[in-house]
Amino acid sequence: MSEIMLPTYDDVVAAAARIAGQAHRTPVLTSRIADEETGAQLFFKCENLQRMGAFKFRGAYNALAKFDAGQRRAGVVAFSSGNHAQAIALSARLLGMPATIVMPQDAPASKIAATRGYGAQVVTYDRYTEDREQIGRDLAERHGYTLVPPYDHADVIAGQGTAAKELFEEVGPLDAFFVCLGGGGLLSGSALATRALSPQCLLYGVEPEAGNDGQQSFRSGAIVHIDTPRTIADGAQTQHLGQLTFPIIRRDVDDILTVGDAELVEAMRFFASRMKLVAEPTGCLGFAAARAMKDQLKGKRVGVLISGGNVDIDRYAALLAGQGG
Repeated sequence: MSEIMLPTYDDVVAAAARIAGQAHRTPVLTSRIADEETGAQLFFKCENLQRMGAFKFRGAYNALAKFDAGQRRAGVVAFSSGNHAQAIALSARLLGMPATIVMPQDAPASKIAATRGYGAQVVTYDRYTEDREQIGRDLAERHGYTLVPPYDHADVIAGQGTAAKELFEEVGPLDAFFVCLGGGGLLSGSALATRALSPQCLLYGVEPEAGNDGQQSFRSGAIVHIDTPRTIADGAQTQHLGQLTFPIIRRDVDDILTVGDAELVEAMRFFASRMKLVAEPTGCLGFAAARAMKDQLKGKRVGVLISGGNVDIDRYAALLAGQGG
């Protein structure tokens, strides 16, 4: 592992300068009702209000902005369940390069449509029987594309860390910070910013119960691979952490927690009814975990990163009505 060059907080700072004027500096919201429920002071970093609806734009734009002229001419290929797909597609359009995205055929229709709407070519696959990483590598080799994976890429990690950087710059040091965990790009980037700007803060990654590969990896000290989990948190249906994200998480994160799908629906309902926010199930992981830990958070200053808001409206309505699963 020592020969792998891990990104640092300096890379997050450089990414912040690179994406300035392209990525939104998303708002940090508070909720009196959330504070009363938890006994803590909560600060919600609303990446559901980011361009294309999720934090992924930060890492995608940062990575593509570093392409040389030859890479830009050939274009980019990526694989994603939805948000990284849209982020790469939009970033490629802004930077004037072609994009090909490998997406699961059962990805939310709105995410596939949005990805195509940004001008990308979409190649679909079966997430339960086919290997998206191999498909992406094959396309890159065949066409000369540059592959930008959704989380295990130094420039992507650095870009994702800018959300946490903005949060700490706005609200100051925190006692605890809850961040969604899929492949670990957001959590590892957030870890770099947290250790630089609020070193005593307890940092928690949060996964769906059905997909706790990160928790297993964190506990065992080695990357654990699992089958594609079945959960409403489609953005966290990853099978393993990355060669870059895992060592950062192991070094800088305090614990990995899990929450069930029912808790995610309750968090979605809270955001919709109390804060007038649309958050996708994956984006609710952090808040669901904070609610479950409220006894330990009393009197604390707590950050919660809402990672995205891209959810099919019919699916969203069904989940809030108790008809999803």
